[in-house]
Amino acid sequence: MESGVFGLAALGFWMFIAAVSVGGIWDGVRKREAEHETLRRMIESGKTPDQDLVDKLLGHKKDPARDLKVAGLIVIFVAPGLALMGWVIGLAQPDALMPLFGVAGLVGFVGIGLLTAARFLERATRQDSAENRNAFR
Repeated sequence: MESGVFGLAALGFWMFIAAVSVGGIWDGVRKREAEHETLRRMIESGKTPDQDLVDKLLGHKKDPARDLKVAGLIVIFVAPGLALMGWVIGLAQPDALMPLFGVAGLVGFVGIGLLTAARFLERATRQDSAENRNAFR
């Protein structure tokens, strides 16, 4: 009897995750449609949208290097939390200490990798923009 209840609970959890994922995707699609509709109506009414408005509505001013930095910082700060959790769990279950320290180390290296990727992306973006400026001179 208990395994059936746990099975239903697990199914309910994954159904919730699926519903949240589909809802998020649907919401994003609806927002994009609304942005495009706004531009379409402006153009049909004879108004010329300025470049800043178009970039804002279409999202051309995204900064992936900044997003990588934010993700890297969050992940790096999760690593000591996992190590602390491993230490606390290790007080009751000594066998759990080293695996959780390993997980904390792995998460820390993922954070360092994200920060490194952000730095490389910034450098590549600067080089591309410098090359584009030189190409038009």
